[in-house]
Amino acid sequence: MVIAGGVNPYDATSVTSDSRWVVIVAEIFEHQLSPSSWNRFEECPRKYWLSRQRLPRKASMPASLGNVIHNSMEEICNLDFEDREDSEVGWLSKLMKETIDKHWLMEKEIFLNTPRRPSWKPQSIGKAREGLVGALNLLFSKTKYAGKKFSEISIKDWKEIKSIVLSNEESLISNDGRLIGRLDLLIDDLDEDGNSKGWIVADLKTGKPPNSTLNEKVTRQLLFYRDLLKETKPNHPHVSAEGWYSSNQKIYSTDGDFVLDDAILAWNEMKLTTKPPESTPSEDACGFCEFKAWCPDWWISRDQGKLSDKNTFRDEVVKIVKFDDFSGAARFERQSPVGSEGKLVSSEISFGALIKGRALIQLKDIISSDYDGPVFLGSVRSQGQIIHLGDWSEVLPWSPLLKSIR
Repeated sequence: MVIAGGVNPYDATSVTSDSRWVVIVAEIFEHQLSPSSWNRFEECPRKYWLSRQRLPRKASMPASLGNVIHNSMEEICNLDFEDREDSEVGWLSKLMKETIDKHWLMEKEIFLNTPRRPSWKPQSIGKAREGLVGALNLLFSKTKYAGKKFSEISIKDWKEIKSIVLSNEESLISNDGRLIGRLDLLIDDLDEDGNSKGWIVADLKTGKPPNSTLNEKVTRQLLFYRDLLKETKPNHPHVSAEGWYSSNQKIYSTDGDFVLDDAILAWNEMKLTTKPPESTPSEDACGFCEFKAWCPDWWISRDQGKLSDKNTFRDEVVKIVKFDDFSGAARFERQSPVGSEGKLVSSEISFGALIKGRALIQLKDIISSDYDGPVFLGSVRSQGQIIHLGDWSEVLPWSPLLKSIR
């Protein structure tokens, strides 16, 4: 991909004497917009800013489960069976199990080596297997083999099925290098006679399916991939966009206006700044934000009553008053925000806590270190006057980030 002026921003040897192109290349290397970063920026500019600070990221079982399904699907779609007999059957189910098991172990290793994580759930491998079954059934539905048992699929059948997969996990980059995306599947859309009538941009979803129609974010993501594909492949036929949900094995089609112009407008606003941009705290933006230990604004909003503190699971910023490392019992005092930069003072609110699992390990690590400041408690479960922390929780030093460390 070459941008105007003959500069390839992905080739370190591509230079010109014109300094303005050097600036453009540097900016493109520094900042590219993807559907997920666009969503994050719209939810809260400060959340997006924090996501670019190379802070430790948090692992989760749903994300790992999705990775296992996607990676298994990619591997199976890329396998070469030229050395197998066309008539062979009974191979697919065995291959699916072997592939899931392999990627499950690979993902588990990555997960367990991530410091910010809950406990690994070995029982979830059943969901991974079900997800791969769903993904393959969706692929089969685009061929004459829809509904056929995996045990009855021959090597010849599979070659025909695979022939409609034009690309798999393809990286898309806009002509100016500013927009990027990763396309799960590009499918040859066949009519009843087996003739191509266009392409399908298919995004495999492993999470909860929609009640009826795709939400705005997923719709925009699919249209983003559609439009980016059209830009990078100018000789394309008709292109449609679909969300493939493996859990209920349903396909949701979408259509809409061109979205890349809006993406470029967003890109212009998303450049990294030294100071954090203004935040937009809300239940949606802050609910599952993984950067609260570095953001003072959500805690200020909570203190002002703009965010609820009545949920069964909530977050806290506290001072450790007492802690028994044998029983895991503790007493915390909530800290109140002062000003806008994360400074805190003691409040009159204190509560007991029972701590176990990963949260107990994290708290012990903090206490045994030199750190003696306030602590962020993530996802505590409230029960009367007592809060509970376990494998689902997180304990981190309170570290408001007020200046970019990039």
